[in-house]
Amino acid sequence: MSRQLAQLDDLDTRIVVALQQDGRASWRKVAEAVDSPITTVARRGQQLLADGVVKVTAVPALGAHGAYDNFLVRINCTPGTHADVAAALVARPDVRFCTIVTGKFDIFAELVVYGGVSRYPGLMTDLHGVDGVERSRSDLILSVYKVTHDWSRQLSGRDPQLPDAVDPSELGRAEPTDVPHLDAADWAILDRLQQDGRDTFQAVADSVGLNESSVRRRFDRMRSAGWVDIVTLARSAALGMGTETLVTVQVAPSRLDAVARALAAHRSVRYLAALLDDNSLFCEVITTSAAELHRFFLSTLAQLEGVQGWNAAMELVFLKRGGVETPWWRAQLEQDGTDLPHPVPVALPADTLR
Repeated sequence: MSRQLAQLDDLDTRIVVALQQDGRASWRKVAEAVDSPITTVARRGQQLLADGVVKVTAVPALGAHGAYDNFLVRINCTPGTHADVAAALVARPDVRFCTIVTGKFDIFAELVVYGGVSRYPGLMTDLHGVDGVERSRSDLILSVYKVTHDWSRQLSGRDPQLPDAVDPSELGRAEPTDVPHLDAADWAILDRLQQDGRDTFQAVADSVGLNESSVRRRFDRMRSAGWVDIVTLARSAALGMGTETLVTVQVAPSRLDAVARALAAHRSVRYLAALLDDNSLFCEVITTSAAELHRFFLSTLAQLEGVQGWNAAMELVFLKRGGVETPWWRAQLEQDGTDLPHPVPVALPADTLR
């Protein structure tokens, strides 16, 4: 089995947990966090990155590109084309998230539209121009309650008594919408760090034509203000987390905010947003097993006052997150015998993204 797809051992897992908390932490700090020799941790960590088991990347806040709206799009494909459709979506810069799922839809994707309502018609026109898209359902994302990229903290110690609720200070935050204009040098730095979020400031400086102190100062300013996140992408299955599930929850209108806040505080909920349609919330839940997922439904979701029902789809392969392609999805599908295309990235008009 590909190293990208194999389950990791305990030390590898602890290294990934540490990197999800801070993807730019020095190997010395990671070694201290996992209580192992620095030489061993550096060798293991560098191998995890080289093998594509994890990817550390810079993800700019959506507001960094200007005013935007984002849509959850659920897609049905003509039989046998779901992998081709997913590959085409991954190549689009306006697709921020893409995953192949079980259930009545084949693909879930998040599409970002810049420039206001005048661009909405083009969204559907472009989407249905993708070969293999049979039909789709789109829904405006009204508000994001939670986004967290360090979900693997729940693996720390593998403690079966780990509480379901997290401290409010640990909750992920919604995307900032008041990001000021970033200049060409800022974008050059972010473009380089999107390729390798652990690149040294000196290497970034050499590539963008600035001095090291200027790169460090600009990056620290953007990161401390929340205009960019350093994100460590990892396959949950490689970490022993057996199920990633997308859940759409129907809620009584008067209880929408209360239910959202209760779910946002749950450790297993990685992402949570309010949708325009059906008084609904959309969340991504990650658990160690189907049995734990069942407990989440029975002990948490079903017990929340105002919840009227839900639909769920298990993620089979996620191909893109935060606008960044995962390094393992092709190997994951090709292992199943899928012959994948390698599409040329789609070029959108310059004013679409910046």
